Parts: sequence; C-alpha cells; structure tokens
Amino acid sequence: MSFLNLQSTRRIKAGRMLGVVAVLVAAATISACVPTPPSPPTTTVPPTTTVPPTTTVPPAVQGFGQPFDGVAEYAQYGPSQITRSAQINQPLGQKAADKLAKKIGLNKKDVLTKTQFAQLVSGRGINGNAQDAAIIDSSVRILTNTTGNPLYPEASGIAPIVLASYGLTVNTDGMLESPANATAPPREINQLLLPGGYINTWCLDNGAAKSLEMLYESAYTPEIPFATESQQITDFAQLATFQQAERTSKVGMSVIPSLFVINFSLIYMLNPKLAAKMPAYWAPIPTPVAQALAATGTTTGQVPYSEYASYFNAPA
Repeated sequence: MSFLNLQSTRRIKAGRMLGVVAVLVAAATISACVPTPPSPPTTTVPPTTTVPPTTTVPPAVQGFGQPFDGVAEYAQYGPSQITRSAQINQPLGQKAADKLAKKIGLNKKDVLTKTQFAQLVSGRGINGNAQDAAIIDSSVRILTNTTGNPLYPEASGIAPIVLASYGLTVNTDGMLESPANATAPPREINQLLLPGGYINTWCLDNGAAKSLEMLYESAYTPEIPFATESQQITDFAQLATFQQAERTSKVGMSVIPSLFVINFSLIYMLNPKLAAKMPAYWAPIPTPVAQALAATGTTTGQVPYSEYASYFNAPA
C-alpha cells in the first residue's frame, strides 16, 4: 500500500470514529431538549369510591444496564459472572479468545506480526516512542492480570497480585484502583488510540494498516461511545454496579461489556496470545473494599492495597 493510500486510510478511519461519537452527542442533546410532561391534577377520591390497585413500579435495571452494557449485540461477550470461587481470575484461553475474536469481527491473520508487536511495545520501528510504548505494555499487563500472569508492584512488601476478574489493579505506589482510574495506564492509553495518536500512526508507518483497518471495522468502533459515556458518568473510583434482583455488586470498569470488548479487540490485534489471558469471568469486589473505594470517589478513587489485600485470596 502506498504512502498516499495509508494517509487516506487514516482519514477514513478517523472520520468513522469521530462520526460515531458525534452521533452519540447529537442524540444526547436531542433527548435533553425533550420537556417533561406536566403531572395530572390530583383527584380527590370520594369515601365510597373503590380505589384502583396501585400501578406496579417497573423493576430496577438488571445487570449492568446502559451505557455499561454497550452495543446490545455484543453485550453477551463480556466476562461471565462467577458461579464458584475457582473461576476467579481464570483466563479465557486461546480457543475461547479466537472464537470471541471471530464473533466481534477480528481475523487472526490480520493481527500484528510478532516482530511488529515487539517493536510497538518497545518503542522501536518507524516513529517509535518509548514513553508511549511503555503505556501500551503496562496496559496490556494490567488487563491480562489473570492466574498465571501476576503483576509485581514496585511498592515494597507487596506480594505478586492477580485481580483482573474484579476489574482492579495495584499501581506502582501500592494503591488499589480501577484500571479506568484517571492515572492508570489503561485510561492513559485512550489518547494513543485516537486518530493521529501513537498506535494509529505507528501502525500506518510500519506496515500494519490492515491490522488497524480490521480493528476499526470490528466491534471496537461502535463500542467507543458507550465506553466513553460509562467512564464520564462514573466518579474517580471508576466502579460499575451490577444489579441482580435485590442485590447489587461493584466491579471495576475493565470487566463491563463495552470496555471489555474494546480492550479485547485492541489486545487481540496486538497479540492474540495475550488476549487469551484476559479474564473469562468477573467477580464482585468484596463489599468492604468496594465501600472503601467508593468513599474516595470524589478524590482519588484509590486505597492502600496493603490494607485490603486479605480480601483477595485467589492464587497468583
């Protein structure tokens, strides 16, 4: 593909992505302009009149609800809720990852080559950037932090951790947080994914335009508005609520369907073997931990991991 065609690809793809976001904004503006109908006047019921039964109140939203579920067609492809403790932090596995990839529009033959991936995450190649590459590498490690793929925080006194099923991670300062926290690499990577950002530009400059096209034409693109809104309407703690009958559970944003599909799509494009290490199941954050994180929702969205590590007992 010529350089001119690569530039055309960039413009076309950028237009598609920005168009999706523009539609979302326009829809939100329209809905915000619809006036609320006035309440009907209250009617006094005569003593001898039988009062009709009270109208049934619609049940609360079950599951994560919108915008967290994302595109209805793809909501089923997020991690499943655990049914037993042994499932916590279990990875998808390659067979399941390849199957999921096909369902959301990804083709294994169009992913980055081993050489391209190694260069991208090390800041090499044409117009490579070590700082941006480090963000990508850290993001992938955090989002694939399942059993057999532990993280080793730099903070002293912290043992290897595995927290992917909870949608949580521990930063280099030993603070427990959602991977969607404003200071976490998976959140910082958003800027690198924009048209003209490091990943987009690197792929076009290093013979990976086909991989980029596959990504943009997959479920990745239509999920962007949902994931963006999910992060925007959530406080610093970046936790999502799952409603099941009268019970509610909290999880980090990385395991909600919309964000999971986006992250899976990107990581599969980079390296299918790493996408296979993403969590197959999500687990509710232990209540005391969820409450502690929620209490910091207006400040940092972080708590010291050392104070809550005992609530997470899954093997590394």
